[in-house]
Amino acid sequence: MDMTNQKRAPLYEALERFRRQRVVPFDVPGHKRGRGNPELVELLGQRCVGIDVNSMKPLDNLCHPVSIIADAEALAADAFGAAHAFFMVGGTTSAVQAMVLSACKAGEKVILPRNVHKSAINALVLCGAEPVYIDPKVDTRLGIPLGMELADVKKAMEENPDAKALLINNPSYYGICSDLRSLVKLAHEHNMLALVDEAHGTHFYFSDELPVSAMEAGADMASVSMHKSGGSLTQSSLLLTGPAMNAGYVSQIINLTQTTSASYLLMSSLDISRRNLALRGKASFEKVARMSEYARREINDIGGYYAYGRELINGSSVYDFDVTKLAVLTSSIGLAGIEVYDMLRDEYDIQIEFGDISNILAYISIGDSLQDIERLVGALSDIARQYAAPKKDIFSAEYISPKVCASPQAAFYADKESLPLKETCGRICAEFVMCYPPGIPILAPGEMITDEILDYIIYAREKGCSMQGPESLDISRLNVLKEGTY
Repeated sequence: MDMTNQKRAPLYEALERFRRQRVVPFDVPGHKRGRGNPELVELLGQRCVGIDVNSMKPLDNLCHPVSIIADAEALAADAFGAAHAFFMVGGTTSAVQAMVLSACKAGEKVILPRNVHKSAINALVLCGAEPVYIDPKVDTRLGIPLGMELADVKKAMEENPDAKALLINNPSYYGICSDLRSLVKLAHEHNMLALVDEAHGTHFYFSDELPVSAMEAGADMASVSMHKSGGSLTQSSLLLTGPAMNAGYVSQIINLTQTTSASYLLMSSLDISRRNLALRGKASFEKVARMSEYARREINDIGGYYAYGRELINGSSVYDFDVTKLAVLTSSIGLAGIEVYDMLRDEYDIQIEFGDISNILAYISIGDSLQDIERLVGALSDIARQYAAPKKDIFSAEYISPKVCASPQAAFYADKESLPLKETCGRICAEFVMCYPPGIPILAPGEMITDEILDYIIYAREKGCSMQGPESLDISRLNVLKEGTY
C-alpha cells in the first residue's frame, strides 16, 4: 500500500472545489442545492445538500469513470490489495449480484453454501444460473450454521466439474470463517472462480490479528460492505476484483443494474472512509477487537448467557473466528434472541443489530466506546436478573436444510397459486421467506415446504422476528408452484 497516496481523497477534494465555485445549477437534482426544499436542508444541513449533485465533467461519472472517480477507485484497490475496485451505491447486495452475474450465465452452475444472504439467490433468479448448495454443519447448541468444510466442497466440485464458481461467506453474520485460502485454492484447481461475500469483513484488510481477507487469500472477486464496519454511509460498498478478472466486463455487468444517477454523498463517503482505514484502520480495529473481547468476558461473567468466540475454532467448520462480532446465546436463559432484542430497544434504548431465535448480535465498530459497552453489559445483566427463566425447548438451528426441487429462476417465474401457510406442506415454494436481519432465507424459490420449516416460520413470526419475502405481508399465505408444473 502506498501510504503517501493514501492520504489523498480525490473525489472528496473535487467536491470541495466544486462547492466553492458556486456553479449555477440548471441540471438535476431538482432541489437545486437545497433552495427548493428547505425542510431537506433543515434535516441534512446546507453542506450536505450542497454536494448532492449530478454527474458532470469535473466530477466524472460512475458508469464510466475516467478521472476523479477512477483515481478514487484506484486508491481503494491499493488499500484493499485488489487489482481493481468498483464503487457501489446499491449496497453490497448489488456487489454480490454483480459477482454472480459476472461469473455465471443461464444454465451454468455455481457452488455456494445454502446459508447465503438473499442477494446471492436473488442473483440466480435474475440470471438463471443453477445453484449447487452445500449444507453447512450446524452448531445445535448455538442454533447457527457454521462454515463450509473442505471435504464437502471438494465433493460438490467433483460431482459438478462444469460449475463456474464457488461463493464463500467471509465471515458469516455470527463471525464464523471457513478455510478461505484452501477454498480459493480448491476452486482454482477445478478451474472455478472464487467469489467471496465479505459484507461483514471490511476490517479483515486492516489487521494482522483478524482472519484472512479475500484478496489476501487470492480470491477473484469480493463484495465488501464499507458501510458496515468500514464507516462509510449506508448503502455504499466496494466490489473488489483480482488480476484474473476482466474489469471491463465486470463494469458492463455492474451497469446492467446500477443507477446512472450515483449519489456523490455515498461515493465521497467511500473515498473518505478508505482514506481513514488506510491511515488509521490497523489501530482502530485493534481497539474494536479489544472492546469486543472485553464485552465477551463481562457478559459471560453475568451467568446464563454465552458470548462465544475463538474457543469455537475446530480447524474445519469453524476454521477461524472474527472476534469483533459480539454474538450472544440467549436461549440458555429461557429467552429467544428476538425477545432480548426487543427488551434492549424498548426498555433500555439500546439498538443492537439483530435478534434471532437463539441469539443476539451487537455490532461493534470504530464508532463505539467502552461506555457504550458498559451500558449494554449492564442492560443484559438487568434482563437476566428480571426475566431469566428455565431453558425452553426451542428450535435447535437457525438453518434447516432444504430440499431443492427447481431452480430459483424457474420457480420464481412459474405458474403459481396462493395458499394459507398451514396448507402448503409438501408443496414447492415460489418465493422467499426470511427473518431480516440476517437475511438468510428460510425458504427460497424452488424448495419444498416441510412441517419443520412451517413450524419454524410460525415460531419466528410469533416471537416477533421481522419476516420478509412473501407477497403476503403478514406471512399468512405462501405462493407455491401449481401442481403439475414440476
